[in-house]
Amino acid sequence: MNLIRNYRNWRRYRETVNELNRLSSRELNDLGINRGDIPYVARRSV
Repeated sequence: MNLIRNYRNWRRYRETVNELNRLSSRELNDLGINRGDIPYVARRSV
C-alpha cells in the first residue's frame, strides 16, 4: 500500500509541476508564484 500511495503522490506532484509550468509568467505572478517556486508549491500540494 505504501508503494501505491507514494506513486500517486509522485504523479500528483508531476501533474502539478507540469500544469504550473504551462502558465505564463504573468499568470504565475497573478497567483503569487515565481517560476523557481514551482517545485516547492507542488510538494506542498501533495
